[in-house]
Amino acid sequence: MTHSRGRTEYPHPAELPPAHTLLESTDWASLATPCGTGESLPAALMRLTDPDPVVRESALRDALWAVTHQNSIYEATVPVALYVAAILDHPAIATDRSRHDGETPRTGPTLVRLLDWLGDTAHDADDECVALGGGDRVEDFLDECPEMRAFRDARPAIFSAVRTLLGHDRADVRHAALLAAIPLIEHPLLTACRAELADHAGGLLATSTDRRHRDRVFAGLRAWGHDTNSLENTSDIAAREHHARLRAARASWDGSWTGGGYSEDPPF
Repeated sequence: MTHSRGRTEYPHPAELPPAHTLLESTDWASLATPCGTGESLPAALMRLTDPDPVVRESALRDALWAVTHQNSIYEATVPVALYVAAILDHPAIATDRSRHDGETPRTGPTLVRLLDWLGDTAHDADDECVALGGGDRVEDFLDECPEMRAFRDARPAIFSAVRTLLGHDRADVRHAALLAAIPLIEHPLLTACRAELADHAGGLLATSTDRRHRDRVFAGLRAWGHDTNSLENTSDIAAREHHARLRAARASWDGSWTGGGYSEDPPF
């Protein structure tokens, strides 16, 4: 879903602009967010590169969650995503190894958190989401949702920054970069990168036990036409079969509506 106050026209960068250019050239106060406009975003975005990890932690909430709500793309989401991509190599972020235990299961160094956010946002604008929203009227749907189209058009620029981290010396960064890259390379100009990402996917599957990571990697490989059976372990097979049962149950549930109840209890 996207939200806009008007038919905003966006630049579609072929290359990622410098962070300071994005910050200074964007009319933040004119861009819609879930709770108003993006007037306060520049100050929050600048704090993402503060040397103090506590300051960066508050900036993550103020900058990223301010343009993220219910899997939606807002007017301010696109320039924020471009800015985040542009600061991935900033020294304060690149050298951060801090952890914030006791908050949520998905906490960690700022660099990983930023990559996670880029990946989740790209996932919310991927081909499957567009197909769900537009059906057989994809182009009409994107014309009606310019923020979604703008994010999708900006994927090559964002990927250019994410790609440099696929070979990072830290596994948590490599894995987060891969998960961000998978939905980004759905862009027609990036399909040639599938083989490169498939190699990195093999590395993740050989070392990571994170269920979310493995599921997204398998989904990407299957979408690219790979046979993943030989890469699955017992846990992967159980998870795949579980998801298949859920999909079948939901399909049965959707088809059993008679106006007065369901043939079976829905799988809540």
